[in-house]
Amino acid sequence: MMMLIAWLWVPFVGALFACAAYLGLQLAAHLCDGIEPFEDGPKPGKPPTPWLIAGAGAIGAVVTAQGASLPQLAMAAIIVVALAGCWYSDVRVGIVPDYFTLIPLGVLLLIAVVIHDWQTIIAAVSITVPFASAAALSKGRGMGWGDVKLVALGGAALGLQIAVLAFSAACLLAVCVAVFRRRAREPIPFAPYLVGATALGLTLNIF
Repeated sequence: MMMLIAWLWVPFVGALFACAAYLGLQLAAHLCDGIEPFEDGPKPGKPPTPWLIAGAGAIGAVVTAQGASLPQLAMAAIIVVALAGCWYSDVRVGIVPDYFTLIPLGVLLLIAVVIHDWQTIIAAVSITVPFASAAALSKGRGMGWGDVKLVALGGAALGLQIAVLAFSAACLLAVCVAVFRRRAREPIPFAPYLVGATALGLTLNIF
């Protein structure tokens, strides 16, 4: 009986995570309203809204099936809101709003300090350094500072080891896609690749 209840909980949480993604998309649409994309930024595109919502639902179902606790699920849902918002904003107007990165990152770091989880802080800082260096060297063109903050969030959420693997794969995939589309010299929205890597990492390591 208990096992049946547990498995009934899985689709319910999956639906909640899908709603979280929808919330993130709506918030991003509101934030992006009236913002003009930078002339030297990525070309505006159309976010795959249904796929983002479905993907968020899948994440919720997987982490629930893995036995995540209620606090872990709550934090993961907040991160899903942020990830959906980052994907939408970067594709639509070429920016990653601080609301979607710094707020959840601040919550994770605050929790880490309270429970003396220094590994989370080390992971956030360590994974950020190479991306921040790339942003500084490229003056925000090759790597935007919004992407750097998104990486810091991913590092705090995933831990250093999984974050390194996930973001390395994201960078490699972004380069391959740019070359395949013959856009190697054109800026591309990088947040979707970082978001995808973070989302995949969440299913492997729920804090």
